Order: sequence, then C-alpha cells, then structure tokens
Amino acid sequence: MSELETAMAMLIDVFDRYAGSEGNKETLTKGELKTLIEKEFPNFVKTGQNNDAVEKLFKNLDDNGDSQVDFNEFIIFVAALTSACHQGCHKKGPK
Repeated sequence: MSELETAMAMLIDVFDRYAGSEGNKETLTKGELKTLIEKEFPNFVKTGQNNDAVEKLFKNLDDNGDSQVDFNEFIIFVAALTSACHQGCHKKGPK
C-alpha cells in the first residue's frame, strides 16, 4: 500500500478500536471519543482536561444530533485538526 492508503487504513483502525466499547460498533459515544482523544492526541489534549471542552467538541462533531459520532463526523474532525496543524507548521517557517 502507498503511504496515503496506509494512513487511511490506520484512521479506520483507530476509529474501530474505540467505537463500540460502550455499544454500537459503528459510532463513538462521548466517553469513547474522550478516551480516543486522550490516547491518540496526547500532544494536543492534556489528560483530565475540562469535561465541558469534551462536551462542546462532542456537540460540534455530532452533526446529525443523534448523540453519537459516526465515522464521517470523526473524519471531519481529523481533517480539520490536520489542516490546523498544517497551517501551524507553515507559519513556523523552514525547520
């Protein structure tokens, strides 16, 4: 597989590892999302941060209002975070 295909497969794998531990294997609950963020984004989010921030993020990600984050909603979050990181890297200039 190419690097991009590998990255896509890894995103699917990460979502699947966390989805369903509390029920539906096709979606993330608020608790599953919080665990995923704490474990998979340790450099962006400090463990034990304000639960209100997780609540706000969850509501923003839950585009269809079903109290679950599906893969499409999750991937939009990952894409937005990746875009923000990309912009931040370019603002810092050459390494």
